[in-house]
Amino acid sequence: MNGKIIGLLIIVAAIGIGLYFYFSGNHLPEVTIEGYIGGEKIGVFENEKVQKIFKNDYSLHVDYVKAGSIEMVQENTGEMDFLFPSSQIALEIFKETQANRLLKSSNPFNSPIVLYSWDIVVEALEKEGIVFQQDGVYYADMEKLLEVVEAEKSWKEIGINELYGKISIVSTDPTKSNSGNQFVGLLAKIMNDGNGIGYENLDRVLERLLKIYKRLGYLEYSSGDLFTLYLRTGVGAKPIIVGYENQLIEFKRDNPEIWDQVKSKIRIIYPVPTVWSSHIIIALKEEANRLIDAFNDERVQEIIWEDNGFRTGLTGIINDPIQFGIEGIAAQVQQVIPMPTADIMTKIIETFEKQDTSK
Repeated sequence: MNGKIIGLLIIVAAIGIGLYFYFSGNHLPEVTIEGYIGGEKIGVFENEKVQKIFKNDYSLHVDYVKAGSIEMVQENTGEMDFLFPSSQIALEIFKETQANRLLKSSNPFNSPIVLYSWDIVVEALEKEGIVFQQDGVYYADMEKLLEVVEAEKSWKEIGINELYGKISIVSTDPTKSNSGNQFVGLLAKIMNDGNGIGYENLDRVLERLLKIYKRLGYLEYSSGDLFTLYLRTGVGAKPIIVGYENQLIEFKRDNPEIWDQVKSKIRIIYPVPTVWSSHIIIALKEEANRLIDAFNDERVQEIIWEDNGFRTGLTGIINDPIQFGIEGIAAQVQQVIPMPTADIMTKIIETFEKQDTSK
């Protein structure tokens, strides 16, 4: 009898322990989802800390394919479960053409559009009054910078004898990639004195934009690829490029030895004004809602700021750049203007596609 009682107690205890772990742990059914993401977010998805939370707390595995933000919302998304472009404009374009596929969207983090350059370029631009420093951060007066670009001044004319050709700012392809698209939107607003752009003044702005971009030739489709080329080819090939603030933070983390060699030469410049790049998750299937929940997890929010440099804006999380040990990262990004409306940006994209500025 005692043996039976002991055996029964062991079974009851085992069931109790099992029930405890069942109700106290994560028991979501495991799912694997696949989607398109902007290349600048690959570091987030490959972050082992993020992956661990996804797996342990959300039973989630994510497969991804790199694609340009504008490209991914314009094309047939087929069997993809989610899209993760880098702007609100991309979401609005998607709504215009495939609204029936949108289940849910969320903006878990942001990054300002910035310029990347080199010491000798910034020194020359400072002498011209185009770039200025404030609290150790470099800023570019975009009206003045646009003026010398449109005037087709050469690098030598502003005192840089080491560089050939005319002053230019290289972005990604505005018809494929978000950073290029947002930079074109920023230029368009500056060309219109920072005001909203309507169809009545769009043709004039487009003419100026096309003239600038036809000089650039072939443009990369990925912000990550352009940033890599900027670092590899140096000041002679890429004097100034357009990118995201977080790219420099990730580069330092992933390449500490190279960082020590180049940190004295690299310059990050905040355009005045600039625009925010809002990274938007677009859930196309029910399973992708779990990705939205996971990215809005406070622990994940902290990781993607501390490790990947994306600004979250979540209450209680302080985005203090001092922790990165990188000179020139702004504590706050304040001089921001809104992008042109989605219909205007669509018209700009369509015009660039027809003109094929890469030729």
